[in-house]
Amino acid sequence: MLSYTEQPNAARRLMRFALEWLNRLKGVDVILFFIVMLLKQLWFNKLIHVPNMDMDGYDTVVAIGTLALVTFWTFWLPARGRIMALIALNLLLSFIMYADLIYYRYFQDFISVPVLLQANQVDSLGESIGTLMHAKDFLLGVDWLLIIPFAVYVIWKGRSDLRRDSHGYGYGYSSTRKTPLWRKAVIRIAVSAAIFAIGMSMSIGNVNEAKKTWALGLFDGNWWNVSLYNVTGIVGFHGYDVYRYAKLHWIDSEQASAEETAEAMAWTEARGDKRQSLESDPTFGEYKGSNVIVVQMEAFQNFMIGKSVGGQEITPNLNKLVKESAYFSQFYHQTAQGRTSDADFLSNCSLQPMMSGSVFIQYPNHQYNCMTSTLKDNGYATAAFHAYEGGFWNRNTMYANMGYDTFYSKKNYEMDEPVGWSLGDNSFFRQSVDLMAMEQQPFYSFLITLSSHYPFTMPESEKKLNVGELDGTIMGDYLQAVHYVDASIGTFIDRLKAEGLWNNTIVAFYGDHDNSIRDWSLFETFLGQPLNDLQREMILKQVPFIVHLPDGKYAGTHTNVGGQLDVTPTILHLLGISTADMTLLGQPLLTSQPQSKLVVQRNGAFTDGTVYYMPSGDAVAENGKCWNIAANKLGDVQKCLGAVEDARTELSMSDQIVQHDLIASFRAAAVEASADGSEATAANISGTGK
Repeated sequence: MLSYTEQPNAARRLMRFALEWLNRLKGVDVILFFIVMLLKQLWFNKLIHVPNMDMDGYDTVVAIGTLALVTFWTFWLPARGRIMALIALNLLLSFIMYADLIYYRYFQDFISVPVLLQANQVDSLGESIGTLMHAKDFLLGVDWLLIIPFAVYVIWKGRSDLRRDSHGYGYGYSSTRKTPLWRKAVIRIAVSAAIFAIGMSMSIGNVNEAKKTWALGLFDGNWWNVSLYNVTGIVGFHGYDVYRYAKLHWIDSEQASAEETAEAMAWTEARGDKRQSLESDPTFGEYKGSNVIVVQMEAFQNFMIGKSVGGQEITPNLNKLVKESAYFSQFYHQTAQGRTSDADFLSNCSLQPMMSGSVFIQYPNHQYNCMTSTLKDNGYATAAFHAYEGGFWNRNTMYANMGYDTFYSKKNYEMDEPVGWSLGDNSFFRQSVDLMAMEQQPFYSFLITLSSHYPFTMPESEKKLNVGELDGTIMGDYLQAVHYVDASIGTFIDRLKAEGLWNNTIVAFYGDHDNSIRDWSLFETFLGQPLNDLQREMILKQVPFIVHLPDGKYAGTHTNVGGQLDVTPTILHLLGISTADMTLLGQPLLTSQPQSKLVVQRNGAFTDGTVYYMPSGDAVAENGKCWNIAANKLGDVQKCLGAVEDARTELSMSDQIVQHDLIASFRAAAVEASADGSEATAANISGTGK
């Protein structure tokens, strides 16, 4: 008979019973794990409550599949080891879900590897964490009240109790039959392999099918982690996120050779030398110390400027601004799959976007010479304004790296005038100026509008144009949205004047990309003429670029060609901040003598303002088309071939700089050269931006 001290109390007796039960009923521990974790994922989905993303049958199957992939290896372990592994997985996955929940409530996004590598974004939650916690979140960890004590018991007492159970004590049972170790190993391997195969089919198989159908292109664009979660589930998302990061930075990543780095350095130095040669121009530093406001206009295309419909001007405020500002009539967006984020990157950091995906998503922690950090280093307060989720396009992480002091996202605005995707631009501008008026001067403010975003859904009260036969079409809706945004810009300018900011601020406006309308009959109806390939390309690629200077100087239409790569060099040139030692691809557009340049598109198309080259897609330069812009007709392709290699080199060099983080290498080389006493050499190394 056991002594009193050996008699188990009620709690220990219950735990011994549970342990023996799990040990005897093979696999029940895994089944319990699946049930509990599936319920937690359902509750997590309910807590974040993303519209149109409720878990359905597909999501449940994928969730079970990912749990199988997480747990298959536990079958290699003996019963006690498997139980402990499942407890650890429960605690880990529950903690990840709760961390994602808190992060989502603040940033409207999930934690990813780049976020973890840039911990200051999480730190920015600060005292807000308390307000982000809700009582109902407790259900994500309610099982811990039993699991944690049980885990402690298994670790400290379970082994001895199981040993005694094997001799017939307590709730155990004795058996003289023993299974050979090799047979146990074979069974465990077979079971784990079967679980792995089932998990692959239910998760990866279904995700791959979705990628070919309703989620087509989503994993290429990678524009929002929450969209990926809608396909993979929360456990699958983090698995994919780790894979994505490893693929980009380890598996497919190769360090640039010394020769490649030197070649890129020499190439960027040549660009810097050209910008430095323009520092003797009278425009350099002409507006030193001015505030800077840059407005990126959603889907705002150049063919809207000066147009009317039904006897009404579509953009009366911008038309007026064009007459009072430097307006570049041959200005091109250069975006690719990253769309709005590409425009942001191009205009603020003067590097080409990626062919696939977005720099904001793929390389948010690499080093860049962005206008934001440059102005910040020159004493400017810097802020970004965008009334949408801060996690969209990974802006929270990227903006911190770019050097913004503050990012005002959707959570900072009162949603008093909802229009389309979010807050209407009229209220957005009004509330943004309220914030700007409190900024220390000089300041740099970067604003992104949203009301003219596809599919251009406007309230009936804001449809103020008579669009005639285009009424009820996507083009008619686009015209109404553009008209509304133009009116909002007019109010914005009036507010800047009222706050005393207009006369000491460089204010620039540019469109981010095309409007995504591909029914050319609608364009032809609006413009009243048939369109050839060149005209269609001009409509797709040209966006307005308007720079209003404090004294209104240089007002009028400038026909020299330019692109989004040139925004940062143009602004910094006017402020008198040298970019000679920075890795920037663009050049100043506003100089006393217009400079010739090549505007290169991500697909290899390019223009110098006189010809426009369209590649054929088969990489054979001679098969492309060379359009004469002035004559609006095809010309001799030989007139374009000389610049094909220049365009390809620009894309290749930019890709190397971004993917291999060469600006960091350039800066390290400059520091090393300086340490060696070669200060002259260090000063000439491209990319060492202060």
